[in-house]
Amino acid sequence: MHKSLFAPLALALLLVMGAPAHADDDTPKDAAKTAQTDKDSKKDELPIPREHAVTSKHSVRIGGRTISYKATAGTLLIKDDKDKPTVSVFYVAYTADSGKPGKRPVTFMYNGGPGSSSMWLHMGSFGPVRVANRGDQPIPPPPYETVPNDYSLLDKTDLVFIDAPGTGYSQLVGAAQGKDFYGVDQDADAFAKFITRYVGDNHRWNSPKFLFGESYGTTRSAVLVKVLQDQGMEFNGVVLMSSILDFNVWAATGVDHAYIVNLPSEAAIAWYHNKIPNKPADVASFLAGVRHFADTDYTLALAKGDAIEPAEADRIANQLSQYIGLSPTYIKEANLRIDPSRFRKELLRDQRRTVGRLDGRFEGIDPDAAGETPDGDAASDAATGAYLAAFNQYAESELKYTGDHAYLPNNYGVINRGWDWKRKGGHGFTQAPYVGTDLADAMRRNPHLKVFSANGYYDLATPFHATEFDLGHLGLDPAIRKNIEFGFYPSGHMIYFDVDALKQVKADLARFYDETAPQS
Repeated sequence: MHKSLFAPLALALLLVMGAPAHADDDTPKDAAKTAQTDKDSKKDELPIPREHAVTSKHSVRIGGRTISYKATAGTLLIKDDKDKPTVSVFYVAYTADSGKPGKRPVTFMYNGGPGSSSMWLHMGSFGPVRVANRGDQPIPPPPYETVPNDYSLLDKTDLVFIDAPGTGYSQLVGAAQGKDFYGVDQDADAFAKFITRYVGDNHRWNSPKFLFGESYGTTRSAVLVKVLQDQGMEFNGVVLMSSILDFNVWAATGVDHAYIVNLPSEAAIAWYHNKIPNKPADVASFLAGVRHFADTDYTLALAKGDAIEPAEADRIANQLSQYIGLSPTYIKEANLRIDPSRFRKELLRDQRRTVGRLDGRFEGIDPDAAGETPDGDAASDAATGAYLAAFNQYAESELKYTGDHAYLPNNYGVINRGWDWKRKGGHGFTQAPYVGTDLADAMRRNPHLKVFSANGYYDLATPFHATEFDLGHLGLDPAIRKNIEFGFYPSGHMIYFDVDALKQVKADLARFYDETAPQS
């Protein structure tokens, strides 16, 4: 969109022509009124805390090797275009003692939501310590166990965990308002400012650089890598864990694509709960067939809409039943389109159980077994309390950091509900963003940029086949398309909940880092 040149010109003329008439209006009374207004507006401003950082020394054994490192927990202020502080961003950085800042990789890590702190990745995935998870079982009540992380990425890269504005210990300051940060582009701009500040303050401009996002954090990464590269900061790699790059399919009505890409995840969950007739021994080979069916016969059947012949509808329903464990009758009554929430309620209805959204291996109990959809998410309930308690204990006892307010693991009520999904582009504003174009543009402009996509089979929040589709439709030249790699793991949205899956994804990422940013 082009701004009209006439509006600012008319305003300038008005100011110039009106100046003599108002030159004497600044009376003491008016000045006092102005001063009072300024004073009142400052009353509404949020406190601006000083920047604060605490460092501590530690070590961890990874792959049989001891890594000595420094942990820095602290805050950095980012500012607006008028040099006014707007956010105090909390971060925890882990830097290996043996690394050279100019050559050792650094990875910026964050969760999603929107409205989630980085607590999940920080305490569960690749930091030097992790919560002792129990795979597909809820973590028992306190005391919780925090253990050294044999599968940390600290042997390959320094790590910087960042809490998004309004989450964790990150807080808005000064005259900042939520609308300035709670949106797709606003959020990416805030993260770009923090990363630029961190890189400059810590002399990391020459370091190989990576972005690592989970869930909405992958959406952020797709936008953020383009923003930063447009500003002159090049990246070596982007790790997408449990991705969502296209929100249009979830927002649109009458779109069958969502049913197609959800099907393999639903099949994996049915396989896990032994709802598959003549259950195959291997989930990966089973899902290969489901993918093929989803992309061929199922896609063609749904495309026929109401015109589908009864015999074909019967055939598709029977095949779906073999894959997802629901009765052909139920599937036909749902017009061959199984919503994930209804699937989660229906699969184990005969046992009065539901399955989780973030991780379909987890089972929940609703008060009403006859309901249409689950009352909550068993996977989220299984670990939130443990992660929050473990982080607070770890921050205070090991990092020696105490915030000036309670740590917010998430702030969905404020941030998620008020999120600005509109994006400004060449055709004006768009709703329900598709950020694949941002990632594709960043890859074209930087043909050395590598992407690793990590996916859990049992994830119904960001189904793996949707990610395969999105990353396979970026419109990339074959020479660049080869820069995208995939990993699939027997776990859910938080892949690291399962220790075996964590071990597998660490091995894949270690290889990815070695290939993308080899260290001499």
